[in-house]
Amino acid sequence: MTFYKEYIKKEKKTKNKKEIKILSEEFVKNSTIKWLSQNSWKILEISDLSGHGVDIKARKGNCYFIIETKGESESKQGNEVRFVYGLGQIITRMKVVSARYAYNYALGVPFSVAKIALRRIPWQFSQKVCLYILSVNKDGLVKKYSWQDLKRVQEPNPSKKLKN
Repeated sequence: MTFYKEYIKKEKKTKNKKEIKILSEEFVKNSTIKWLSQNSWKILEISDLSGHGVDIKARKGNCYFIIETKGESESKQGNEVRFVYGLGQIITRMKVVSARYAYNYALGVPFSVAKIALRRIPWQFSQKVCLYILSVNKDGLVKKYSWQDLKRVQEPNPSKKLKN
């Protein structure tokens, strides 16, 4: 079973029990920083919640990772707003450079917001601008979704959905 399907099942069970844990932006940011460090990224910059600019900037070799993090809302509409706001922020921070893949961008968000991003961000756009979705679960585990994953989620054939 895929990570995506497993997490949806767990989320549905949790909602039935009324034990919903709302993930804060600080939790998402800390989980993302831990994941980056475990994957050999050097953290160059971290903004506090009241700060302006990039939430997390990291580097591995000649490649930079610019990440905007958002927390979770108690409502679906609130999560939609956080997705749109986060996407707008990351787009305004994109640089035009001649070296493709020199800058990678990501939205670091709870899984409830990541589901929206996986469905709504065109995979072609994600591919063109090197945009990833970093989905954080309630245990702080991070799953990185690439444009290929977005394409699989968005394809009409359900047999080609995400596989882990």
